[in-house]
Amino acid sequence: MEQTNITQIIIQTINSIFETLLSSIDNNLYGVLDDMTFINSNILHDNYFEKIFGTSTTNGILLVANSLFLGIIIYFAIRYFLSHITYMQVDRPYSFILKLIIYGICMNFSYFILEQFLNLFSYVTIALQDLGFDLFGKNICFSELISLMNSSVSVGGNTLNIFSLDGLLKTSFSISLLGLVFSYSLRYVMIKIFILLAPFSILSSASNQLSWFFKAWFRNLFSLLFIQIIVVLILLILFSIDYSSGNLFVKFVYIGGIYALLRANSIVKEFIGGISTTVSQNVGQFLSFNK
Repeated sequence: MEQTNITQIIIQTINSIFETLLSSIDNNLYGVLDDMTFINSNILHDNYFEKIFGTSTTNGILLVANSLFLGIIIYFAIRYFLSHITYMQVDRPYSFILKLIIYGICMNFSYFILEQFLNLFSYVTIALQDLGFDLFGKNICFSELISLMNSSVSVGGNTLNIFSLDGLLKTSFSISLLGLVFSYSLRYVMIKIFILLAPFSILSSASNQLSWFFKAWFRNLFSLLFIQIIVVLILLILFSIDYSSGNLFVKFVYIGGIYALLRANSIVKEFIGGISTTVSQNVGQFLSFNK
């Protein structure tokens, strides 16, 4: 009898610890996930970030890019002069200077161009979210998903039993949300890095030898932004399912949906390429480099 009471106390303590932990994850992560996943031009409107990027051609990254612009002109002039001695093939001066001027102007207006580019993805995302709201009467976002999940995946009333199937599913769901935060926070940082590289990548298009840099930059930035559209489509699928029955099929579909959200970057990467933001994959690559 005494052993049974001790066992029950241990089980209740474990359940209480997990219930507090999972409740903290649910209550604090959904707002962060929405802000990190659904990115728009507001990511540019940060005072410190604007200072790094440059508010004019005389400061920030733009100053460095314009210095490189002058360096390219000097490099081409020297190479063109040497071509008359070494008979080395170079671009025609008029076409090169024309391209350099065009891309130089685009480089200095890269902040405006990026703002419109980010808004394009934001408008598509909002349109899909509005479509979901019209169809299902619910906001297509992580906060609504967590509320729906908590009401559908029963955990035995108001208490959590970690040793039951529902408890394991609930734990898997909440821990997966934590994994999403790590993955999408990495994506958020990488988008900012590629934004800072925008002036250099645009300027690289002026040279045939460096145009590969712009193509790689554009593909990576496009894939990182396209992820949020895939996320909205996955959320639409999850919200389109009737969860009122609360059977095992419904619960496992939820887990499958979360796994699909975790794999969103891999899905985009397989279709159009780009950089990986899967935390476990990046950690594994880092460890392999140190062997």
